[in-house]
Amino acid sequence: MTSAANRIQTLCFASVIALLFGALGALDFVPVIRGDDKPGFDPWPAAQSAQAAELARELGEKNTPPPIVIYVGFHTLFAGGHIPGATFHGTASTEQGLTDLKKWADRLPRRTNVVIYCGCCPFEKCPNIRPAFIALDKMGFKNLRVLVLPTSFVTDWVDKGYPVQKGM
Repeated sequence: MTSAANRIQTLCFASVIALLFGALGALDFVPVIRGDDKPGFDPWPAAQSAQAAELARELGEKNTPPPIVIYVGFHTLFAGGHIPGATFHGTASTEQGLTDLKKWADRLPRRTNVVIYCGCCPFEKCPNIRPAFIALDKMGFKNLRVLVLPTSFVTDWVDKGYPVQKGM
């Protein structure tokens, strides 16, 4: 290639790169993922996440009232085994389930210590936990946390020997 052709090719390439970066800069809806964020766009900050060992310890404490634990997954899984004392008020991935959950939660003081969980499937793919969190958060709950069960309730709670209650 001649030097003139090389300069034209370089200018064209530089123009295309500048155009692409300019277009990316104009997209204000592209999410920024910081080092402490996880892809998946969880609607809660890390401070509102609870780990299984932490919740099991809280539930066993005698000097403080336990949190209200709400199961937001599928009814059949709840009946098969759940965290002792947990309540079920509908599957949060359905409109009816969310309506039932909100109706029940509406009577609670907004400073109530609430932990929601599901555990039906891998946490990042759970269809229930995010809608439940968003609904309760929008209702103004100030002490709302999400129990992180990375794999499932069985793997991350039952198999670790934490207490389980069966039936309704």
